[in-house]
Amino acid sequence: MTTRFTDLADTVMDWLHNWRDHRNLLKLVAAGTGLLLLILVLVGWYWSFEPDPFDIDEVTRSMAPETRQRITVGSPTTATIIQLMDTLLHKPGGYISNDKLPPGVWLDNMPNWEFGVLVQVRDITRALRNDFSRSQSQSVEDKDLIIAEPKFNFDSESWLIPSTEGEYREGLQALRRYLKRLQDPAEPQAQFYARADNLSDWLGQVEKRLGSLSQRLSASVGQIRVNTDLGGDTGARQSTPASGELEIKTPWLEIDDVFYETRGAAWALIHLLKAIEKDFDQVLRKKNALVSLRQIIRELEGTQQPLWSPVVLNGTGFGLFANHSLVMASYISRANAALIDLRQLLQQG
Repeated sequence: MTTRFTDLADTVMDWLHNWRDHRNLLKLVAAGTGLLLLILVLVGWYWSFEPDPFDIDEVTRSMAPETRQRITVGSPTTATIIQLMDTLLHKPGGYISNDKLPPGVWLDNMPNWEFGVLVQVRDITRALRNDFSRSQSQSVEDKDLIIAEPKFNFDSESWLIPSTEGEYREGLQALRRYLKRLQDPAEPQAQFYARADNLSDWLGQVEKRLGSLSQRLSASVGQIRVNTDLGGDTGARQSTPASGELEIKTPWLEIDDVFYETRGAAWALIHLLKAIEKDFDQVLRKKNALVSLRQIIRELEGTQQPLWSPVVLNGTGFGLFANHSLVMASYISRANAALIDLRQLLQQG
């Protein structure tokens, strides 16, 4: 009996001794896990900082031939597109939208910001291929822009084979070749035609993008809108009938997504419009439209003010708390109104 009691006591003591060792090990594991999570959170916070604006003139000069600082019509716009894509790929954390590992996979705001920039790059590259680089509808497309435009339209979230970054880098290489030929007097096939009709066509696309973003931002609080889909044309038809009034509301979990997508789109447009001001200077002066363009840029710059709140607030229009989406929609709507006036000036004889 005494032997059994001694064995039981030894077993209990061994278990307690092992438990102390296991508990120390668990403490180390917990501390290591907590430290790793803290590091990942700090890295993710750093990656979420939006890139600073860059100087159009400095970027254009840096991409001019070293032997002769030859800057031609189209150089500022093309160099700006290259810099926008280069920023997406090489900012802190690189391109995050297709990340499958932490901390990138946890981030939400930066991927939406990236998508806003990417949409504007896609639109301007399409205009570059179809309009700016061609003298007329029957002219031949530029050989490098044929490559660049579809590469930038590749799936923004592909991470394996082929990767999004790899496709975008190929598009960048093609765009750099176009810029190099554009600045070479021995390459007359590469052209950039700064005409009022070309500019108006691209601004028409920008107008639609800003209009959509403004509506999505305004829908953060929910709205009942009159259906104006067929307004202004008595002979217009649509595929299926729709109600005379539409209730539109951005889902609560998507409010910050739309907000940061808009910030990214506005950030890209500020740079593109500044480049357009240089390439289309004579056209804009002739149409007396420089002031209108600068007003658009000023309104868009208002969207880049620091957000001091840790989250995007969604208060009602006249409620106790702010509604950041409505503030953003105000800037976008005013920019869009000025954009409509600018297009009218360009279309006048």
